[in-house]
Amino acid sequence: MPWRRPSSWPLPAALILVLAGFSANSLLCRAALGSDLADAASFSFLRLGGGALALLLLLHRGRTTFISALHPGRALALATYALAFSFAYRALTAGTGALLLFGAVQATLFGLALAGGERLTSRKGTGAALAFAGLLVLTLPSAHRPQAWAALLMLVAGAAWGAYTWLGRGSSRALVDTAAAFLGATALALGPLLLAGNRHLTPTGALLALASGTLASGATYALWYTVVPRLGAIRAAVAQLAVPPLTAAAGAVWLGEVPGAPWFLAAALTLGGIGLALTGASPEARREEAVPE
Repeated sequence: MPWRRPSSWPLPAALILVLAGFSANSLLCRAALGSDLADAASFSFLRLGGGALALLLLLHRGRTTFISALHPGRALALATYALAFSFAYRALTAGTGALLLFGAVQATLFGLALAGGERLTSRKGTGAALAFAGLLVLTLPSAHRPQAWAALLMLVAGAAWGAYTWLGRGSSRALVDTAAAFLGATALALGPLLLAGNRHLTPTGALLALASGTLASGATYALWYTVVPRLGAIRAAVAQLAVPPLTAAAGAVWLGEVPGAPWFLAAALTLGGIGLALTGASPEARREEAVPE
């Protein structure tokens, strides 16, 4: 069977793989940071560096190709997201962190999309409301009042990820653009690594960081940059709300547990809202709604 570039993959298949990668990333971060197997600065640097190395090896491109693809905004957004997320995660419960992170992602992408001229149809608006209601059902029971600095950092992480997603809506060479972003972000993460105190990195933590970087981050984010231009910013924002229930389900399966009733309600609301937001419009209408970079 001939190789097909990720940009030519059917959108549903590409989106499912992206969401699975996002969920896997959440579990890897939880395993390393939540179990104190790695400090935030070391984990972030290895995660970004692993993603950069994997993408560079995959592409086999020349140095000038990556220099021309370097986008300071993408690199800064990616580094800010990875670092802020890791430092905040260690001080937040999973429910609180997910609520703050995905709330900030939604607010950022919706704000940028509307400011950029993308239309919010009633279908997309209703779908987004339902999907976010699912997030609330899933996260509020376990949410706790966070420390102010940790909450602020997680909001910054969400805004940075929203900006990184927004900057990918016009990407026509996803692998190269993502590799360049990871390369720049790794360089930016070196400073915090050298300045951070109390560094603590176990062999298991390093392996988890590299696994997060090479597969769940690098490969997944490259595929994400093939999905975003086809979805538009608002649909991309809504689609990401599937990650918390998918992550919760995967964690429950890993622990041999059965998800409770709140999870089923949250999953129904979230997936129903995403389905409503992502369907119903013709390809022509979607092209008109998406504003390219």
